[in-house]
Amino acid sequence: MSNGPAWSQKLRAEIGKAVIGQDAVIERLLVALLANGHVLLEGMPGLAKTLLVKSLGTALGVQFERIQFTPDLLPSDVVGTMIFSPKDGAFATHKGPIFANLVLADEINRAPAKVQSALLEAMQERQVTIGGGSHQLPRPFFVMATQNPVEQEGTYPLPEAQTDRFLFKLIVDYPSATEEARMMEMWGQVTKSPALQAVSSGEELLALRAFVDAIHVSPGVQAYILALVRGTRDLAAAAEAGGGAKRLLNFGASPRASLALFQAGRALAWLRGSDYVSPALVQEIFHDALRHRVGLTYEAEAEELSSDKILSQVLERTPVPAKTNG
Repeated sequence: MSNGPAWSQKLRAEIGKAVIGQDAVIERLLVALLANGHVLLEGMPGLAKTLLVKSLGTALGVQFERIQFTPDLLPSDVVGTMIFSPKDGAFATHKGPIFANLVLADEINRAPAKVQSALLEAMQERQVTIGGGSHQLPRPFFVMATQNPVEQEGTYPLPEAQTDRFLFKLIVDYPSATEEARMMEMWGQVTKSPALQAVSSGEELLALRAFVDAIHVSPGVQAYILALVRGTRDLAAAAEAGGGAKRLLNFGASPRASLALFQAGRALAWLRGSDYVSPALVQEIFHDALRHRVGLTYEAEAEELSSDKILSQVLERTPVPAKTNG
């Protein structure tokens, strides 16, 4: 099936049986699936982040595992370990919950550094190391992690090397009054909960990526993507060079940001039924793809400037190419 809007609609309709609202977030999750990227979801407790990811796994028809990250979690709790068998005197590999297609890392910032490093290998290499041996993870493989933006006691901030591995950082906001009223109607019955069905499969998802790769990205749009990403670096470099420029960023986005905009732009275009990437699509995903890849200075934080506000300045300053579909 090469119809992006139809594939998107059937998944969103199925997820919508359990999750009310969050349309933009759901679309970004589908983009990440097509672009083979991981997602970091940030929002207050009770906003259905876990339900959203679980519903996505059910609708997609892939194996889903949830790992609750805690300060006492060990790497072996995530990737697995070697177990000694007294019967034959040999060690056997016991695979952990990371061996799934869709892994939800719940409250990812509550785990210590050793666990983060084990997860980092899985995210980047799509493999894990158990007992000195490497084990490939199933295809497709995605990590969708959640974190609470306000409760920081007992947490371990994610290192830049790990946050950079996430294709998107999505902000999950409160529902509207209408959506919250519908939630009460849907979930107010304690004896009944929506049952979701698989409407796609991991095999179909892998096959659809060929259509995403065929989406055209003009030289003008490629140059636009580079200008946007390099604009964040110029902002950081200008402050270091002096000249009276206010220092807002410690560092700009890495080349992974350019790849993220390129790949996710193609996926979003295919989902929308377009055969090329336009600057408007790049602008739509710009904040989601870069808000976790730039480092704010103390001066910026003191002025209550968020990464989104600074990225908006970069968008405003970067010229938009005129012709985009050729």
